[in-house]
Amino acid sequence: MIEQVAIAFEHKDYQTAAKLLKQLLKESPENPWVQFYQGRLYEVSQKRREAENIYRQLLRSTQNNKIVTLARQGLQRIQEIEQEERQRAIAQATAEPCNTEQGILILEPLSNELKAQAAAKFAEIMQLDPYSARLVLPSRSWKFYRIGRVGELQFYGTQLQQADIPCFWTAISAIEQIQVFQVKNFSASQPKATVICSNQTNQVGSLTFDWSEVSAQVMGLLPIFEEVVDIDARRKLERKTQTQDYIQFCDLHLPNRRCILRLHDHGYEFQQGVEISPTANQNTIRINWNNLLNWINLHLPQVNIWADFTHFAETVLEQKEMLENLQSHVHLYRREKTNWDPAFHLYSGLIFIRGMPKT
Repeated sequence: MIEQVAIAFEHKDYQTAAKLLKQLLKESPENPWVQFYQGRLYEVSQKRREAENIYRQLLRSTQNNKIVTLARQGLQRIQEIEQEERQRAIAQATAEPCNTEQGILILEPLSNELKAQAAAKFAEIMQLDPYSARLVLPSRSWKFYRIGRVGELQFYGTQLQQADIPCFWTAISAIEQIQVFQVKNFSASQPKATVICSNQTNQVGSLTFDWSEVSAQVMGLLPIFEEVVDIDARRKLERKTQTQDYIQFCDLHLPNRRCILRLHDHGYEFQQGVEISPTANQNTIRINWNNLLNWINLHLPQVNIWADFTHFAETVLEQKEMLENLQSHVHLYRREKTNWDPAFHLYSGLIFIRGMPKT
């Protein structure tokens, strides 16, 4: 009867082949030829996952060289068809000019319990092996995954979301369009807050807002590097760049105004504006900064605080070209540029975009 099945496939008489296989599966379900032709029937019926599973099972279980060769050919056909479909879908997704600009795809954390199942889906969508996929998926904080055309990222991101793998994507230009104001001090706090700040052209002015407008508070530590002289293992002097200190940053997001208020501990005028502490002129910068944060938090008890910048930065610092082209809006004196500055603005900007209402 197997010969009849083979003849039916040769003549593309799949209805006859299906009838014969139905009987054979009852009589000889373990027969590798029966299994192979069942896989072929799935394949021609566009049931590719079922066909792929059978072909892979045959590669693991059978010693018949002919069946092994045919199963491999079947897997190759499926892969080629899916690759062609993927390329067509990506071409369609990037057809609009707005979908060709550069974007970024971010993976959101998954619990370890969900990782195993998600890794298999991630591997299938992104064409990775399951082990590598599991290593890619984050469990603690956001993770930079890919730069590319927005349309292409949307294509992959939509599939990942449908597979219950949390992620999001955005155009880099959306982050570049956010206004950033450098806060010098708070000049008023009730009934509304007013900050003295400078804009992106360093013009100083004031901005008044209601505390309820603040949607997020983003914290970050930016390293300060210094060149030091050290003695190496051979007792020779060598110059090294080391982290000497950290500057503390706090961003307040005002989405309705499309702007970010940026504060940092070495730029805030603690002796000016609203009195945060009566002993501000006697305190260290760290004490003053902590007092300022506590004061801000009293006015923003319900606002989400984002403080995973360092973990996120470690996933994106190697993207030098992107970061070097992104204006950081971080005004620190540095002997040399560092990607930590635009990485913080990217992190804050992504949180800003993520929190914007969908239109």
